[in-house]
Amino acid sequence: MTADAVNHHADHPGFAGVTGLLIGLIMSLAGGAAARLAADVASVSNADRVIDVGCGPGTAVREAARRGARVTGVDPAPVMLRLARTLTGDRPAITWVDGAVEALPERDASATVVWSLATVHHWRDVTAGLAEIKRVLAPGGRFLAIERLVRPGATGVASHGWTTQQGESFAAQCLAAGFTDARVENHTPGRRALVVVTAVRP
Repeated sequence: MTADAVNHHADHPGFAGVTGLLIGLIMSLAGGAAARLAADVASVSNADRVIDVGCGPGTAVREAARRGARVTGVDPAPVMLRLARTLTGDRPAITWVDGAVEALPERDASATVVWSLATVHHWRDVTAGLAEIKRVLAPGGRFLAIERLVRPGATGVASHGWTTQQGESFAAQCLAAGFTDARVENHTPGRRALVVVTAVRP
């Protein structure tokens, strides 16, 4: 896998145990700015049904629900789903599901918004993931991916994100998957710059 692949950490072992729990807690504290940005960019309202792919501790799920949407958080890591349920409590508008982007446990055309925040770089199969997202989105549905902006050649924790080139590559892959209006923007809602890719399911 080349350094420019958008899923350059696809061989990551995943999150589990005490380490996974600690990472989830850190994510829950640090993810508020990205969650609010996602909801703003996607214009989430009470008319929406949102699927959060790789929801982690559920920060963006809760943000979408605060704006009136019905939301499903999908994650392959049981430790993240347990933490998300604990932090959220019982909220009828929110559902948690064990799953991954390559095989989303959702009905065809069942969502108006799908987003993936800081997780595309961990997807096993980008082509399969985009096909699944297109399948579960209704016509006119919005897709949004956000990754931390990283410098070319970064290694270790500093490489968990996208360079500008990787963001552009992902937008091109969205178009190849049949999405339209794919766009790349940089935002700095908090202390970190973020790469934001948006696209529409025709």
